[in-house]
Amino acid sequence: MAQWLDEIVSEDKLLLPGHAACAGCGPAINVRHVLDGIQAAQPESRIVLVIPASCWTIIAGVYPVNAFGVSVHLTPFASAAAEASGIKAALRLRDEDATVVVWAGDGGTADIGFAGVSAAAERNEDIVYVLNDNEAYMNTGVQRSGETPEGAWTTTTPAGAPMSGHKKDIGRIMAAHGIPYVATLAAGSLPMLKDFRAKVARAAELRGFRFLHVLGGCPPGWRYPTAQSTEVVRLAVESRYFPLWECDHDTWRITYRPKHPVPVADFLTTQGRFAHLTQDGIAAIQGHVDEHWKRLVGLER
Repeated sequence: MAQWLDEIVSEDKLLLPGHAACAGCGPAINVRHVLDGIQAAQPESRIVLVIPASCWTIIAGVYPVNAFGVSVHLTPFASAAAEASGIKAALRLRDEDATVVVWAGDGGTADIGFAGVSAAAERNEDIVYVLNDNEAYMNTGVQRSGETPEGAWTTTTPAGAPMSGHKKDIGRIMAAHGIPYVATLAAGSLPMLKDFRAKVARAAELRGFRFLHVLGGCPPGWRYPTAQSTEVVRLAVESRYFPLWECDHDTWRITYRPKHPVPVADFLTTQGRFAHLTQDGIAAIQGHVDEHWKRLVGLER
């Protein structure tokens, strides 16, 4: 186990120090492991990173500044999947081998950019699409997105409002397109990180449209201390709020089964965005979490 971890931390990092992410930014951990994992799986192939409007267009920096050790292409909100498709086509015409990766938020994926994402999936474009899910429009002030969970405070779903709708099941939506690979990922503990890296490696070795749904904790948007990002994400998985699974060529598999699942309240109470919930509200969310898990078990069978 220690040797495996040593191999990871000894890699040349493709997210450079001194970037503009917030303290404790969960996605900053995730993007590093996505890029490092692809580079480890495809060392001879360069990476082109496509980023639509999001926190990460700010973090990446304005030319000639670049927070990444790879080529970066910044796009408008709705066009990342289309522009990634065009970049891959242009590289193919030049006989250049490159892995084109989209790193997009939940707003740019499940909402504003969904038409382009769905179209690229229908065409089975040869790109790796990564949904960096921090569950709201964080860059513009914590507004609700289609991936915001029920009951969460945002600036457009204040604490006194009725509980917001369910989190959009974007993974199953993408799997319904019949693409080669869909998976959920979370870096909340060492076993979860091993699962994370294995899925990145699997996505890197395939061709066609690959969709990785990565949960990324956001301290200012989720309202928790900056040192708690990995712990909050760990509880999301251990409570089965965010199950880890993959759909590899239409074969479903749960890849991490908590040995001792914790109540979803253990996850919710770590964050100020859920502080207003009543016991009845938490019980309702627990019921929906249980239903979702049973659905996954059925898909696996």
